[in-house]
Amino acid sequence: MSGNGQERTHRRPVGSGGAAKAGDGAEQAAGPPVSGELAGGRARPKTDKSEATRALILETAMRMFQERGYEKTTMRAIAAEAGVSVGSAYYYFSAKEFLIQGFYDRMTHDHAADARARMAHTRDFAERLRIAIDSWIDTAAPYHGFSAQFFRTAADPTSSLSPFSNESHPARATAVELFRDVLQGSELAPKLDAELVDLLPDVLWLHLMVVVLYWVFDRTPDTERTREFVRRSTPLVARLINLSRYRVFRPLVRDAKGLIQDFVLPGIGKTIVK
Repeated sequence: MSGNGQERTHRRPVGSGGAAKAGDGAEQAAGPPVSGELAGGRARPKTDKSEATRALILETAMRMFQERGYEKTTMRAIAAEAGVSVGSAYYYFSAKEFLIQGFYDRMTHDHAADARARMAHTRDFAERLRIAIDSWIDTAAPYHGFSAQFFRTAADPTSSLSPFSNESHPARATAVELFRDVLQGSELAPKLDAELVDLLPDVLWLHLMVVVLYWVFDRTPDTERTREFVRRSTPLVARLINLSRYRVFRPLVRDAKGLIQDFVLPGIGKTIVK
């Protein structure tokens, strides 16, 4: 049980056990660009069989990243373990880092679905926000062991794996839309300034990024310090947002909106769900 008394539903890592069948050979260069790509050079599956192949490659990669580490796992080894050609692996994922983008996309969708199901019973904003963040921690729990390896790459502002990059837009847009639901489904939204309501989902996503950073470096059992951080910080965030509806705080709200619009949102690539 978590510190908030709600049962946690940890997800099992994708894939199953088994060692790689090929050594860590040299990476094969990606072939010419193909049509119908997803953001970041990821091929868009056209059939159920294609989707199954793409999912197999992704699940195999995530298992091998857990077993070997991200840096020691090559595209050639992933293809061999998945039983597909190296060319097929590169068709669906034009480089190894885009496997992580695929993982981001899928985990973000899993998180959004789980969070919406968990918070459907309440309209209390603070509770909805806490549930959404707790849900992320539970969804990501199986991958905590190698999260630091991904963070080293994602922390590079020029990397496509950065959560602020345009390549990460699909996963980020899904998360921002979840936080829009967190707010819009609460009793607080109708009481807030409409422009602030429009900006808050991006700000709440940034709050999640702070939690993620803390989680990456948390080595307590079951990341209990992160869970306690969420338990204590979420009511504070909710109270600050709730105070913004009072007239005496309107000047501060206008200043905060200006800072967000001028300095925060322009640095987050594309943030609008289309």
